[in-house]
Amino acid sequence: MTTVGDGVLVQANGLVKRFGEFTAVGGIDVAVRKGEAFGFLGPNGAGKSSTMRMVACVSPRTEGELSVLGMDPDRDGPRIRARLGVVPQLDNLDTELTVRQNLQVYGRYFGLSRATVRAKATELMEFAQLSERADDEVEPLSGGMKRRLTIARSLVNDPELLLLDEPTTGLDPQARHLLWDKLYRLKQQGVTLIITTHFMDEAEQLCDRLVVMDHSRIVAEGAPSALIKQYSTREVLELRFNPGEQQDALDNGVADLVERIEVLPDRLLLYTENGESTLETAHAKGIRPLSSLVRRSTLEDVFLRLTGRSLVD
Repeated sequence: MTTVGDGVLVQANGLVKRFGEFTAVGGIDVAVRKGEAFGFLGPNGAGKSSTMRMVACVSPRTEGELSVLGMDPDRDGPRIRARLGVVPQLDNLDTELTVRQNLQVYGRYFGLSRATVRAKATELMEFAQLSERADDEVEPLSGGMKRRLTIARSLVNDPELLLLDEPTTGLDPQARHLLWDKLYRLKQQGVTLIITTHFMDEAEQLCDRLVVMDHSRIVAEGAPSALIKQYSTREVLELRFNPGEQQDALDNGVADLVERIEVLPDRLLLYTENGESTLETAHAKGIRPLSSLVRRSTLEDVFLRLTGRSLVD
C-alpha cells in the first residue's frame, strides 16, 4: 500500500461502507497527496461524508484497504486523530463558552500546556479574524463567525491533514468567500486539505484535484479544469422559456445546432464552443427565448453529463 513516504497521506483501495443492507460507499479508490487540496464533489447522499468519517477514524470501514498518514485506522485511530483537524458539517462549538475558551479547552484535549494553548488561541483568533470577539460567548455570533471559529479550533494541534465536511453550507456569499480565503492561506502554509462539497464553484475555487461521486461510487476524477475539458464544451448557451415551451424550441430545430442539449424545467442548455454564434443561429431559426445567457462550462455541466441530473437534486 502507498504510504506517507511516497507523498500520499490518504490511500483507499476498494473502500466500502455499509449500514445494514444500505451501501453508503461502494468500493472506491482514492489517493490524496501531501500539500494538495482534494475534493469530494457530489449531491447529498452520494457517500462523501461517510468516506470522510472513515478517513477521520470515527467510523470503521466495512471492506477494503485504508491508510491515513501511513497508518491503519483500525489499529492506530488515536495516533491518527492526534494529527488530524476535523471540521464537521454542523458546528459543534460550546455556545456557553467564549471564543477564546473554545480554543483553549479544545487545545487541552491534545495535552498542550496552558501557556501553549493561550498563545495558540491568540494566533488562531487573529487568523480567523475573531480577535475583537475573543471574550464574547459563541451563541450570538453570526454563522460565518461560528464557521471560522470551528476551523480555527480544528487547527489547535497543528494538523498535517485537515478534513472539511461541507464547510460553507448555510453561509452567505460574502462569508463563503472569506472562508475560501482562509482555506487558501492554510494550503499555502502546507496543510493538506480534504473537502466535501456539493457546490461546484467551491470545488473549482479550492481543489487541485477532486472526485465526482454519485450513488456511493466515483464517476470521474481529475483536476477541475481537466474534467470540464473532458466532459463538456468550452461554453454553454442557456435559453430560458416559459414552462412547456422548451419542446417547441426543440421541434423548431434548436436540437440541430449542437451535439448535446440538456433539458431542464425552465431552460435548455446548449453545449457549444461558441455561444454567441450558436445564439445567432438560433435567432435565425426564429427561436425566441425569454432570455439567453452565454457562460463558460462548469463542474455542474460535468455532473449533468455524467449523471443526467444537477448537483443539488
